[in-house]
Order: sequence, then C-alpha cells, then structure tokens
Amino acid sequence: MITIGITGTLGAGKGTIVDYLIQKKGFVHYSVRAFLIEEIERRGMPVNRDSMTLVGNDLRAQHSPSWIVEQLYAQAQTSGKNCIIESIRTPGEVEALRNKPNFYLFAVDADPALVKYASAHSDGLVIAGAGAGEFSQAWRSALERCKVPVVVSSRTG
Repeated sequence: MITIGITGTLGAGKGTIVDYLIQKKGFVHYSVRAFLIEEIERRGMPVNRDSMTLVGNDLRAQHSPSWIVEQLYAQAQTSGKNCIIESIRTPGEVEALRNKPNFYLFAVDADPALVKYASAHSDGLVIAGAGAGEFSQAWRSALERCKVPVVVSSRTG
C-alpha cells in the first residue's frame, strides 16, 4: 500500500493524474479541498476561495501547520488501499508527510496544453517537459509497484 501526495501549479494536470489513479488503478482519493469544504459548510460559511483560505489558516493555527493533511493521511492508512491526497499546499504539510512510510509526493508543473495532448495520447501516466529525463527511479518504482505504466518524455532526455 502506498500513499501519493499531489501538489503543483494551476492547470498543470494534477486532476488528470488523480483521475487516472482513481479510475485506472483503483486509488482512494482524499482531498484537502473537500476536507475544507466540509468544515466551511459545518461553520455555515459560503464555499469560496476566501473561505477556504480563512478556514485552512484557522485550522492550521488551532492545531498545527500540517494538521489537515495529517488527518487525511490517517484516513488513508486506515483504508488499507493505495491512496492519493490532493491539494498539498504548505511547507508544513510537505514536511509532515515526507518521512511517512510508503508516502511519495509528486509536484506537477507542466504546460496545460502539453498535459491535455499527453493525456489524450497515452494509456499511462506521462511525465513530460523540461527536466522530465531526471525523473527519479524511486518514483518510477513506486508507480510500477501499483502497475502504473510511466512514459517519460522531455527535450533533455
């Protein structure tokens, strides 16, 4: 059982990776965004970006900088399945998760047009773009244990 965390820039393909792992590989999905929406609704606040920032910062101040993702990681561990945690955002969250057993953090940064093209032309997970040739063997091995085919393509090899 592994847990993958996803972080990255807007429009880079985080959702595409999450959807692939859920639909094709049976991963269980945990989302910081969904966790915050649940708390926002519990507080009777409007669901919008401002509320998410306010509630997220409030929870981190009340508990710890990593409290939200630690709650999601604990849920993932009790599932007994391969899981993905989406929307990891803060250094505190990364620091808390980086040494957890069988946890891998993927930072996604790509041209949205490339992500759309690659998604339409591959049955595997495509790691593409400048620097993709440096894709770590450890990351590749982790994905292969889950039987996720990986295609690496870059201008630099």
